[in-house]
Order: sequence, then C-alpha cells, then structure tokens
Amino acid sequence: MMRSLSRIQSFNYVLSLLKKYPFLKCLRIIFDFLSLHKSKGLTLTEYNNFEFEKRGKQFRETFLGIEERRFYLDLLNPILYHNCSRNKFIMHKMFEGTGIKTSDLYCYYQPECKNNEDENNTIISYSVESTLMILKRQKVKACVVKLADGSHGDGIEVYDEINYLEHDAEMIKYNREKVFLSEILLDNPLLFESVVKQTDQFANFNKSSVNTVRFMTTLWPNGTAKIIATFIKIGRAGKCVDNAGGGGNVDACIDKDTGELKYAIQYDGWHKIKEINNHPDNGNQLNGVIIDNWEMIKEEVKKFQQAFPYCKAAGWDIAITDKGPVVIEVNDAWDTTGQYFCQKGWRNEIRECYLSWKKTGKTYPNRISSRLSPKQVERIVKI
Repeated sequence: MMRSLSRIQSFNYVLSLLKKYPFLKCLRIIFDFLSLHKSKGLTLTEYNNFEFEKRGKQFRETFLGIEERRFYLDLLNPILYHNCSRNKFIMHKMFEGTGIKTSDLYCYYQPECKNNEDENNTIISYSVESTLMILKRQKVKACVVKLADGSHGDGIEVYDEINYLEHDAEMIKYNREKVFLSEILLDNPLLFESVVKQTDQFANFNKSSVNTVRFMTTLWPNGTAKIIATFIKIGRAGKCVDNAGGGGNVDACIDKDTGELKYAIQYDGWHKIKEINNHPDNGNQLNGVIIDNWEMIKEEVKKFQQAFPYCKAAGWDIAITDKGPVVIEVNDAWDTTGQYFCQKGWRNEIRECYLSWKKTGKTYPNRISSRLSPKQVERIVKI
C-alpha cells in the first residue's frame, strides 16, 4: 500500500477486508486509511485495531496516534528525563519529599551492585543473603515484587506471606503457590514494595488485583496541572494485576468531571472486545458506579503532576486507598488504547499543551524523532 508499510501486512489486511465487506466498500476503507496516514501519520495497525472504518467524526478528530504522540512528547517528555519514570527505583527516590504518595520501598535488588559501604542501612541488595538481611531487618511479612524497568504488568507478583529460612525464604502467592526467594533473584533488577490496600469500593471491582485509575495529566508553563482523561483498569478473578498484558482485561472510562464509570468493556484481544455492564467473574456492577471522593482524588493527582515537571504529559496509574491516591507508576510514553473505551481521544489537549510550551522557546537535546514527514508536521501542528 505504501513504502513505509510491510507488503505482507498490507496484503493480509486487504484480504481481511475482502472477507468482511463488499469490494467497493473495501476500496473506500483503503483510501480512507491512506488519507489518514498521509494527514496524521496514522499506522495501519492503529486503523485496524481501532476500527476506524466504524468511527464517527469526533473520535477521528480527537484520536492521538503513536507517531503524532511521539512528536509532541519529544518536547513535553524529553529523552533526558526518561529514567525519571521508566526506572521505578529512580522514580521512588525522586518522589521522596515531593508530596507524591507511593507504596513503601523495602528493597532494590540490583545484582550488579556488589559493594555496599553500610549494609545495616542500605535498601540496595545484590544477592540472596543481602536481600534476606534487608527484608528481615524491616520485618517484611508480605510484599509486591516487580521489575525495576517493567511495564504492562510484566513480572509483577504479590506475595501474601513470607516464611524466612536460614539461607532463603519461602514466598507464598495469592493463589497459595510457593516459590523460594533464591528462585526470584536472577539477572534482572527488582523492587520489593509494600502491598497497597485499596478501598472497599475498589476491592469490590475485583479483590485479587489492585484496580488502578489511569489519570492522563498535563502541566502548563504557568504551573497549572490539568486532568484530560481518566479510566479504570480492573483485574480478573485470581489475577494480581489489572492490565490486559498481565491477565486483567476489564476496562471502563471514568467521566473526569463526575467520577462515573461508563463504556465498560471486556478485552480478549483486538476485535474480541465486548461491551459489558458488570464484571464478568463476580457480576458486580461497573457502569454507573461513581468513585467516592472523586474531587479530592483529582486535586491530589494535580498536585502530583505539579511536583513532577520532568514529564509534562503523564499517564499516572493510581491506586485509591483510604488515605487517598497512591502512585503505582507514572508513564512518560503512555499507550493509546484508552481512547478505545473512552470513545474519544486526547489529541486536542496534548496538542494545546505542546503549543503552549513551544511558545516559551524551550528546547531539549537528543530528541527521539517521530517518523512524521515535515509536511505532516506542518499539517498536524499548523505552526
């Protein structure tokens, strides 16, 4: 279909269209995609996954694709600050003293760190023995273990019970499966964090996972923080994470003004998405539920964004606890899928924030260039 696309990918997509639609409609869809690719840099995968042939004017105009997003984020979330959010240990240390609430960090396992000057005070370990020492010193009885640079729920495990042995520890998961600490500590850096206790309302959505709210926020040159979109990710029964990649696959838009859940879906893969009103495992209501203390939560999250200026367009995964919102992680290069079940994109808000910072003359070195052509940039941004 064009040089930048895989011929096999394009051919397979055309074949799939011919199986679903009459020939003339297939041609209209192909030309529609080519137009959107030329004008907005939309990829074939995006057009296919989000089923643009079925989308109305509002979704098409507000959708923010990955290439256009990359262009804006080169300025809003510059590469020299990427480790602020992508390395979870650095994130923890940066958030200390800022008012941004996180879970407690018990231990950072970094196998390349072989020499600790004061092993009685450090939280950085490099072996089974040093990790045991740190966990025992803090009397840790339960914890969450995650990859220091992981995403999408990859590698996250919740251990509800820890039985300490002389030279190891028995780690017991939510489902009572047992594993030894020595089997967990391999080559990848890991974080050992406290288990977050969500409110009863959020536990009611699914009790085995911490069900987080994704807050999309922007920071403006005058210091104002805005919430531009919100949605909830809910796990499935027996799963400890709340996203599709790690086993959870229930999502719903949250009306950012009222806190009401709507447009809930069950995700079993692209083109295998179905609308639901209740959780598929426990039957509890989703659509129509209003999040308790929503205004207070929003104001707290705005303060989080103001205290984190390195990332001016952030995707926060927030757990809601009885003590308020707690940051599970912050994303500088958030995905675009939330636009599917929010039924509206956030292009306009991100673009306006970009233009406001562009006017200040602020620039950063070492950009990650988007694959948009100069003509596409000129057409999209209209500067």
